[in-house]
Amino acid sequence: MAAVGAEKMYLLLACALLLLAVGCQASPLQIGFYHDRCPQTEAIVKGVMMDAISQNPGNGAAMIRMLFHDCFVEGCDASVLLDPTPFSPTPEKLSAPNNPSLRGFELIDAIKDALEAACPSVVSCADIIAFSARDASCILSGGKVDFEVPSGRRDGTFSNASEPVKFLVPPTSNLSDLVDSFVVKGLDAEDLVILSGAHTIGRSHCSAFVPDRLNVSSDIDGGFAAFLRGQCPADAAPGGNDPTVMQDVVTPNDLDRQYYNNVLSHTVLFTSDAALLTSEETARMVVDNANIPGWWEDRFEKAMVKMAGIEVKTGDQGQIRKNCRAIN
Repeated sequence: MAAVGAEKMYLLLACALLLLAVGCQASPLQIGFYHDRCPQTEAIVKGVMMDAISQNPGNGAAMIRMLFHDCFVEGCDASVLLDPTPFSPTPEKLSAPNNPSLRGFELIDAIKDALEAACPSVVSCADIIAFSARDASCILSGGKVDFEVPSGRRDGTFSNASEPVKFLVPPTSNLSDLVDSFVVKGLDAEDLVILSGAHTIGRSHCSAFVPDRLNVSSDIDGGFAAFLRGQCPADAAPGGNDPTVMQDVVTPNDLDRQYYNNVLSHTVLFTSDAALLTSEETARMVVDNANIPGWWEDRFEKAMVKMAGIEVKTGDQGQIRKNCRAIN
């Protein structure tokens, strides 16, 4: 028996050395990270999200977009939530890609308040964003998008309005620029196509698409263009006369694969949406997502987890903010 035990120990040691040799490392994030210190964390987040989405489905869309805008700038560290201060007068939320279109800050405040009441100084704002986006995906898809998200992120202490413009490419971008912006964050062309599917929910300011989709020649469907011109002024501009329209007029409040049908029928708002048809590879992905039941939902779950792991701060890095709008 002793010999058998020694043999098992040797095998375990050999496996551990092999993992080290090939550079394998465990993820710094964990499923159920708060199980011991605040076991009700995810239930609290989901409860607030269910109430918020029942009042306005746009609250769910806002959380999914917030995860993207947070993770692509300084990593998933809630830097996008920080308010201006005398020492940092221009944080990320004041940058053009975020202001005035990024919403949901008050919803994050409500979740943080509930968590602080239950477990003070335990749950990070960065994890709140990740949990909220996950729950929004599940609720708006009617449970068809349902996944666990690892947690253990810590909150950043730096936020500057100059950073989002470096990493959040505008909706006027071509496919090459879009793919490059994803690759630099460890994602790929398929992640781009899959995560673009979130444009099946939410609203957009007219100024984000009128200049390059309606005021000049484009591939947009004629009937759809006429409909949009009835909603949007030709001179739509940020800060001026700039109403919003639904991104998906077919199923505006459902997180589903309708977006890909819209891409194929040229009834999407942005140049960046239409760009998915400009390469054989991404066009094929659009067709598959549009036509194969469950195909997009499965890949969206994986892409969301992948995005939520970009450049995370863990361990002794960063902090656990008591107020998501300010560093401790």
